Amino acid sequence: MTTLLKAVSGYAEAHANADGLAQTPIEGLVLVRATAPSGLVHAVSKPLVCLVVQGSKHVTMGTQGFAFSAGDSLLITADVPTVSQITRASVAAPYLSLVFELDLAIIAALGAEMGTERVADSAPVRVDPTDAEVADAALRLMRLLDRPSAVPVLKAQLIREMHYWLLVGRHGSAIRRLGWPDGHVQRVARAVSVLRAEFGKPLRVERLAAEAGMSPSSFHQHFRAVTSLSPLQFQKHLRLIEARRLMMSKGASASSAAFAVGYESVPQFTREYRRMFGLPPVKDAKAVRSQAAASVA
Repeated sequence: MTTLLKAVSGYAEAHANADGLAQTPIEGLVLVRATAPSGLVHAVSKPLVCLVVQGSKHVTMGTQGFAFSAGDSLLITADVPTVSQITRASVAAPYLSLVFELDLAIIAALGAEMGTERVADSAPVRVDPTDAEVADAALRLMRLLDRPSAVPVLKAQLIREMHYWLLVGRHGSAIRRLGWPDGHVQRVARAVSVLRAEFGKPLRVERLAAEAGMSPSSFHQHFRAVTSLSPLQFQKHLRLIEARRLMMSKGASASSAAFAVGYESVPQFTREYRRMFGLPPVKDAKAVRSQAAASVA
């Protein structure tokens, strides 16, 4: 992991933006860098694996909490709401992690070739030690970034190999169900993609159910089973998270952020925002800015 740490550290330090995210030319691969512990970050994550190479983090899903640090991997196998917080980071030893989004099509293709059997549903969030083969595949992805001309030629096979080692490693049984073409996770994922793309618009459950190839009642049941939320709650989470991003990153007012994400009533937006983030929009924005100023001072 020492070599992987050096590779992630170098790239993240050179490319991370103000939010500590370093995008890469490999789709679905993002590095995270933080020089101080963070506040609570709400998200509705896509299926992914997060390899921590330095520092530590805590993630909560519902009533379950997961603490993990260097040498551990966090796996999220469904579009579920999480609350995360970087708990150990400093200027001398920043928090560093590699986030790799899972590709359901690649998982399905590999599953067909490998002849893997279906397994029972498992928890959508889990933490395990990072497999050596996974860390090695991640290192070769990082080394590829140092050769931009080789990225378009070699990235597909390295991404596929990364998925293979994840499938045969500790996380394999939890990942396999993502590849079932007719499985509930894949079918719900089709509806989730619509919600992510159009969360600011009114969306009828009947349309989402049709995307998933289910009846409305069956869709509602399976959507909640996969994501832990109803479709309406899922849309609300996406709206509020985006509104908060607009306020914190873009300096938008509470009312303009509310209207931008599809709310028609600012009082309703304020109530739901406070319920989710613990403070009304204006006070929350001030608190985040004060925390950011204190961490820089």
